[in-house]
Amino acid sequence: MPIMLAPLNQEVRIVKILATDKIKKHLESLGILVNSTVTVLSTVNGGVVLAIKNSRLALDHEIASKILVA
Repeated sequence: MPIMLAPLNQEVRIVKILATDKIKKHLESLGILVNSTVTVLSTVNGGVVLAIKNSRLALDHEIASKILVA
């Protein structure tokens, strides 16, 4: 499922990123990797705020829709 549909405040595992290589590299530099875990803190208009390790990160709808989690 896309990350913006993930339950709030639950840890989920990233299973696939459907983006260009350039976007994938940028996401990797932010700590968003396949098989890593993140927690969705909030969703607004399709965008999400994630907790990754000890950081928070906001993603817009366009990028969030390309990240699939389980």
